[in-house]
Amino acid sequence: MGEIAQSIIQDIQEGRTSLGIELGSTRIKAVLIGEDHKPLASGSYDWENRYVNQIWTYSLEDIWEGLKDCYKSLKEEVKKKYGVTLKTTGSLGISAMMHGYMAFDGKGELLVPFRTWRNNITEEATKVLTPLFGQQIPQRWSIAHLYQAILNEEEHVKQLDYMTTLAGYIHWKLTDKKVLGIGDASGMFPIDSRIKDYQQKMADQFDQLIEEKNYPWKVREILPEVLSAGEDAGCLTREGARLLDEAGDLEEGIPLCPPEGDAGTGMAATNSVAERTGNVSAGTSVFAMIVLEKPLSRVYPEIDLVTTPDGSPVAMVHSQNCTSDLNAWVHLFGETLESFGVKTDMDTLYGTLYRKALEGDKDCGGLLSYCYFSGEHITHFEEGRPLFVRRPDSKFTLANFMRTHLYTSLGALKMGMDILLEEEGVTVEKILGHGGFFKTKGVGQKVMAAAMKTPVSVMETAGEGGAWGIALLAAYMRRKEQGETLAAYLEEKVFSGGVCVQEEPDQETAEGFEKFMTDYKAGLAVERAAVENL
Repeated sequence: MGEIAQSIIQDIQEGRTSLGIELGSTRIKAVLIGEDHKPLASGSYDWENRYVNQIWTYSLEDIWEGLKDCYKSLKEEVKKKYGVTLKTTGSLGISAMMHGYMAFDGKGELLVPFRTWRNNITEEATKVLTPLFGQQIPQRWSIAHLYQAILNEEEHVKQLDYMTTLAGYIHWKLTDKKVLGIGDASGMFPIDSRIKDYQQKMADQFDQLIEEKNYPWKVREILPEVLSAGEDAGCLTREGARLLDEAGDLEEGIPLCPPEGDAGTGMAATNSVAERTGNVSAGTSVFAMIVLEKPLSRVYPEIDLVTTPDGSPVAMVHSQNCTSDLNAWVHLFGETLESFGVKTDMDTLYGTLYRKALEGDKDCGGLLSYCYFSGEHITHFEEGRPLFVRRPDSKFTLANFMRTHLYTSLGALKMGMDILLEEEGVTVEKILGHGGFFKTKGVGQKVMAAAMKTPVSVMETAGEGGAWGIALLAAYMRRKEQGETLAAYLEEKVFSGGVCVQEEPDQETAEGFEKFMTDYKAGLAVERAAVENL
């Protein structure tokens, strides 16, 4: 065995590694990284949310089965590649989908099924909280879910002892610590970036709002403690180790970094935590994160204010729907090919169809679609209906069809980004893309650059996604020097030798996208009719 491989084995055995695990919408992924921050091994587990009693949810059984299987697949890859059993790691981090509502009683029992970010069921609450706080409170935020439960007079609220996010829940069970990374916490309740904690004035306002209910808690008492990147967030307990590794090989005592949301890990994974930088994560949902130099001039319902993992203010444009409908069409074409006896792997199928889209008309030839599997807050839909429509004289070709589905995946996002870039004049020097939308080289990137009229770069590590991002945050906690900022650590120690491929916005494509968006905005009435009648 070579010297390099032998040194990796020693690093694994002696705990000079960091492990990141992220629970995404459709996949749980684990990435183990070495001293050079490059992935050594990975594991994954595919899962799907359930729609139960009009709530998008994952059961606790789903969560722990998925985590165990994901960790097991990582452990198996380590054994296969390096011939050793994974027993420890230098640091560990947990990340998951932001927002939502996980409510627990004093015994640690879940009071109601986990309400995920995908639920648009809190409009009544947001209409009260946004003007009360003077800050946009999106429907998916935890505080919106809590207040909606209060408005609904749900019995469980009286028993409430603790509420957190999915990442915060898992971290709690692994460490016994009720803490949360500041980026994830900023999707629960508004954050004051100056003090890197919850907005005390808004907490007082909320307590006053519900005072007559006489609940046995104040809002800050039931929220997780806020931690910034690099802070100590506890260690893996013996019970926590067994929750990950049923075989019992994983040792207790591994230090954990603050648990983060997928927005924060996306920023870390794309080196986008400094001012004038931004990133776009495009998969089941799509969101853009732009680190701000100054506050926005006013409240916009399309734009959320969150933070980087180290507490800097960020404008977030989040669209609930992105590639789910596009994926469904690709799978349908795959099924069609199989009916003719033609078998192809998914990478070839996706790559061929994505590249075909570039042959289409710049404005999609008059075709129109909406990828709304669920509601879309940017365009004010509480429910969605995937929809494709064309005029009799539209240019109905495969290239235009695929181009339409790529464009519409970014339609709602573009409406929000236009506010930031055009109305607010926010300066962005670089945007980095990551997620499945960018997997086929040059295609999603070209479309995104046209939509945002801004250069878009994709790193060679972008495919590793949030699991790699939380592994980097775990490594930063373990290895940072005194006074070293997260931005400096990422720039100088992680990305200094990275390769970026940048796509400049093409003027003709950008103009075509604008024409498509004219139809997109006008056609929202058609989508509304579909929701109301189907």
